[in-house]
Parts: sequence; structure tokens; C-alpha cells
Amino acid sequence: MSSSSAPVKPPSDIHRAWWKESSVYQIWPASFKDSNDDGVGDIPGIISKLDYIRDLGVDIVWLCPSYKSPQVDMGYDIADYYSIAEEYGTVADVEKLIKGCHDRGMKLLMDLVVNHTSDQHEWFKKSRSSKDSEFRDWYVWKPPRYDENGNRQPPNNWVSHFQGNAWEYDEPTGEYYLHLYAVEQPDLNWEKPAVRKAVHDIVRFWLDKGANGFRMDVINFISKDQGFPDAPVQDKDTPWQWGDQYYANGPRLHEYLQEIGNILKEYDTFSVGEMPFVKDVDEVLKAVRYDRNEINMIFNFEHVDIDHGPYGNKFKPGNWKLTDLKSFFERWQAFMYNNGGWNALYWENHDQPRSIDRYVNAPQSLRSAAGKMLATVLALHAGSPFIYQGQEIGMGNVPIEWGMEEYKDIDCLNHWNLLLKSKDSNAEAQTSARKEYQKKSRDNARTPVQWSAGPNGGFTGPDIKPWMSVNPEYTRVNATDQVKDPNSLYHYWASVLKSRKEYLDIFVYGNYELVDRGNQEVYAYTRAYSNSKALVLANWTDQELSWDAAAQKVNNVKEVLLDTYGPASAAQGRFSGTQWTLRPFEAAVFLLE
Repeated sequence: MSSSSAPVKPPSDIHRAWWKESSVYQIWPASFKDSNDDGVGDIPGIISKLDYIRDLGVDIVWLCPSYKSPQVDMGYDIADYYSIAEEYGTVADVEKLIKGCHDRGMKLLMDLVVNHTSDQHEWFKKSRSSKDSEFRDWYVWKPPRYDENGNRQPPNNWVSHFQGNAWEYDEPTGEYYLHLYAVEQPDLNWEKPAVRKAVHDIVRFWLDKGANGFRMDVINFISKDQGFPDAPVQDKDTPWQWGDQYYANGPRLHEYLQEIGNILKEYDTFSVGEMPFVKDVDEVLKAVRYDRNEINMIFNFEHVDIDHGPYGNKFKPGNWKLTDLKSFFERWQAFMYNNGGWNALYWENHDQPRSIDRYVNAPQSLRSAAGKMLATVLALHAGSPFIYQGQEIGMGNVPIEWGMEEYKDIDCLNHWNLLLKSKDSNAEAQTSARKEYQKKSRDNARTPVQWSAGPNGGFTGPDIKPWMSVNPEYTRVNATDQVKDPNSLYHYWASVLKSRKEYLDIFVYGNYELVDRGNQEVYAYTRAYSNSKALVLANWTDQELSWDAAAQKVNNVKEVLLDTYGPASAAQGRFSGTQWTLRPFEAAVFLLE
């Protein structure tokens, strides 16, 4: 990385695109802002905060599912794709939200949840009404199996992502239907052309209203092995096994994605796919490569599964090292850059705990510093950064003191109920499980946004009980205080996103190279484009440490672009010589000669 290094030649097929240069802000509507004091966030509440989002410097607002729903899985069980849940507002409110985003130079991304519907959707009601219904094969129905004793068994041994087996017996018609998630979320049968046409009609409906694209929920599950075979037994303590090799990235996935992609191309829109269980990198490339016309990027899960226990059990303890995280990013950075793909960059979303508690172990006095470090490391990688509501102010996980009555997450509650019924249930097992819930439950991301130090954190009226308890940290971590403080995490996030655009060639289109690979305390990498190069350097610990810049051949700092401890100009003199001192959780970004 010395000044004598050869220029990095940009790829001839760099394929610039507006969405590559964009950043995304994700909104979980129930917990964002309540405008009518009913204790539930809503779309008018979102509209009231659009200036706050714009001032952060993001380009796209992603609205999580707001459609009509029984809310068994917080809106991911959709009963009507053409209506908005009453508690959130109306279709007219969404139209106002779209206009509000557009008026501020932002775009709106909606959620497309089409692997499954709610069991209250008219399609499913008709499907389960009779084997002769024209909607019967819109869903996955199978006859029972019987064991040697004549006992009825599900069609195969697949486990549900929300615990237990993935099949529900329907007494009136004598068959099972598949539900990879909740019992109330039956899987659609994409083999049926009428199902695909119905999905295409939904896509066009919202694009015609001005939406700018979709985040596609578990989109790689829509094509399944039609043999529906048993999954190999991995966990002998349960009869239910992960069958993802038969329903993730199935044989017709790319055909289906291209059908949607052709529609999206007509509207010059943006798409990101949630794709769990990605084991074959070639499958990813088929989905996201620039000339495939499928989706623009995917959410990879390796780095957010890093702390899971054996057999992918989220609620069992898992261990990881900083080098594990580095390896994940290095692998996918190089793979996408060299093959015409693109990365979606995220630490948090509605399904993940808060990054400030997951990836670092910062004492209270250093939480803001740790949040700034995480922002720096994430957003300057190659890819499009996603910021989840509250991440920009450093919201944390739920309190360790929370009892089970506070939790709302169906995955967590199902796990708890199964544990209570199991032979292994005892005080020690229950305590262990609750520790893991506090670390990994989806509820960690779903507490109401902390807008102020006032009652209920300003999320709803002072005398209103919010649908979910506000994290008591709101008195010291809230948006109002941070907007006023130029040194806050909120403003630092804005400066990172601003630098990403000011140095577009480097941070959006530049090459990535990991530096000091084996270091378990420092995360460092370079981004380079033609004759321009930048270094991102981060202390991942709560201790001051020394970094040997000479050993990494860094002796040519031209300018400090960002520093998490204050103005970049004030840090200029600190980073010279051969040994650099990094303060706890300090991150800095350098333009190199």
C-alpha cells in the first residue's frame, strides 16, 4: 500500500447504477412513530419524520410489510396485498408517503412477501375449502404418511423456522399443508402459473402507485423440490430436520426471479432479496449478476448467524472471533466485485438484535464510540448500506431484566413454550434460554424508536400504553438529543454516508483489500479506484492499542477523512510515523497518496 504501488485498474464492466450509489433506511412501522395515540406506529407517523430520515443522508426508505394482516408474524402473514392494515393507515397514506419521499429526493422500497400468505387470505380460505377448489393447488397440500403402527405422520420431516414441524393437518380435507414459518403462514405453490400471475399483478399495482422497488422476503424459497423428500437427520434430539437443501434455491428459482425482474426493469426499480441458506455462490451470482435481470442484491446471512449454536440453533450459545467476521466480508467483497454482482451491507434489521450489543461488548461510556466504529466499518465496504431504524442513534437490546411477558416474537415464544413442555426443562435450561433471547430475539429490534427523553420515549402519547414496551434507555439514548448534538452517533452516520458519496469512485466502485488479516483486535481494509486509495482502520476493542502502520506498509497518509473521536482535521497529526495509537473503539478513514 505504499505510494509506489501500481494503480488499481477499475473493471471495464463496472456497471454504474443509481441503486449502487444509494443507502437505505429500514422502517418497522409498528414501532417507528405513533401519530394517533393508539400505541401502534403508523404511516402518518412515518411521514412526520421524513425530514429526519432525509437529513441522515439516505436515499431509499424501506417500508416493512404494512398490508392487511392478522399480525401473527407482525405483518409477514398477509391477508390482502392490495389493502393496508387499519392500524397503520390506508392506501392513500402510502401514496402520501411515496410522494413525501419523492419530494425529498428519496425513493420508497416496499416489502414483497410471496413465499407464503396468511391463512386468512381469501386464496387460502378457498384452497382449504375443498380438494375440488380451483385454488386448491395454489398452496402446497400433501396426503399423510403412516408409520408401521398406522399412526398418521406429516409428509416429511422438515422443521419450521418457527419451531416444530413444517406441516399442519387439515381435518376437513384430510391433508397437510406446508408452512415453513408459522402455522398461520401457508406456503404458496409457485409451480402454479396462476399464482405467479397473481404475484406479478401485485408488483405492478404498487409500482404503478410510484413505489420504487421491493425487498423480497425469503425469495429463494419460492421454488421447491417437488419430491418433498425427507431431510437428512442432523439433530438426533428432534424428529424435525432442516430441509433447506430441498426448498432453498430450488430448480425453478431463476425462472421465477426473471419473470419478476422483467417487470422491475420496465420501471427502472430496485430490488433486494432475502436469501437464507445460501451455500452455492454460483446460485447467488445467477440471482444478482448485472446481466441476469433477476434481483439487484441479496441479504447474506453468514455474519448474522455467526453467534448461533449447533445445528443452526439461534437460541443456543455460539462463539466467534473478529477474524471470522473479516473472512465473511473479504469472501463476499471479492466475489461480488470480480463477478458483476453487488452486496447488501447490514448489521441490523427487524429480525436481528442490535449490533452495538451483538458485535461489541462496550461499557456504557463507550457505546456511542462503538456505534460510530460499526458505522464506519460497515458502510465503506463495497455494496449498498442498510440502516435499521434506531441504529443511527445506537439503540440497544431489550433489558436483561425483562420477563417473558414482555416478549412478542413468535419465534422466541414458540421456543419458550416448547422448552417448558420438554423433558429437558429445568431452571438452568430456562435461565440459559432467556439469556439467549435477550441476546438474539427479534424483539431486540422491535422496541419503539426512542424519539425523546419524554414519556414513552416520544413514540406515543404520555398516557398511552405502547404495543411493546419502550426500552428504558430512552432517557439517555434518543433522537432529539442526538440531532441537537453535532458529535452524536446520528450526525456521525450522516458524515459517513456523505463521505461515501463524496468519494464515490473509491467507496462505491473501488476494489476491496483486507489489511492485517490475522489481527483479532483491529479491522482494516483499503478501497482503491485507479490512482485513488483509502484506508479504513478500526479498533474493535474497549482498550487503547498500538497499530504497526509500518508493518502494513502504510506510511503515506494524505488526509484524514473521518475520525470517530472528533473532527478529521484534528486527527491529522496523530496518524504519522510507524506506530499509531487507536483509542477504544476508534475508527478512522484515510485518503492515501
